[in-house]
Amino acid sequence: MSTATLLAARALIRLSGADVAGFLQGLVTNDTATLADGQPVWAGLLTAQGKAQWDFLLWPDGDDILVDCEAEQADALAKRLTMYRLRRPITIARDDSLAVHWRPELDDSAATRATADPRLAALGSRWLSPAHGTDTADLAWRTWRLGHGVTEGLAELGSDKTLWLETNAVDLHGVSFTKGCYVGQENTARMNWRQKVNRRLVVCEVDADPGEAARAWYPDLGLAVALVRVEHLRGDGPVRLGTVEARPLRPAWLAAAIAEEQPA
Repeated sequence: MSTATLLAARALIRLSGADVAGFLQGLVTNDTATLADGQPVWAGLLTAQGKAQWDFLLWPDGDDILVDCEAEQADALAKRLTMYRLRRPITIARDDSLAVHWRPELDDSAATRATADPRLAALGSRWLSPAHGTDTADLAWRTWRLGHGVTEGLAELGSDKTLWLETNAVDLHGVSFTKGCYVGQENTARMNWRQKVNRRLVVCEVDADPGEAARAWYPDLGLAVALVRVEHLRGDGPVRLGTVEARPLRPAWLAAAIAEEQPA
């Protein structure tokens, strides 16, 4: 695997000003109070119906918060956050002084100030520091992430297409059920209370293009991302994505979650 660590496909948005944690607390799915511990959290900004619009990691930086998001979506996300800001004395702007870095090994060295990915420790280490050089780890990161069954970003989650709990947000620590209200909270809490997530976003091995039956297809990896009904994920058999046979990846964290799911 390449020694490059830079994730050039990621960008950072800095929020600074009066109580930015409180501002985000009323918007995003996770509890910004936990950022005081110095650890990032994975969260989403949802529609009122509880469907994912953007997903991102939040990093504490003193009194500021940095939003680690897809570079192609950074401007749109910053614009949406600015709309919610109203008259609050908060500055929301892209920060190019730092970049997102990753390596597959866990690394708690003081030199990098890296931390385990908050979604899943097996995803490796992540940290923020200035960008150096032009070599990137984006392809290696995507391969590693999908191999562990973890989805992210507009191409895989969709925009206003996937309920937040269908993205495996509970199992990947992307939602708080104790923090209070946020955009899309009502439907999300109701799904959790009923313990009925009927579909899940999963990574599948495929031998051909599944077409519209998949959210994303990566022919170079032989993988596709699709929303699959939970009853089709029980056991270890294949599923159908349109006319294509697909073999869902069932890493331990996902297999355990499916086993605990209440039958529809």
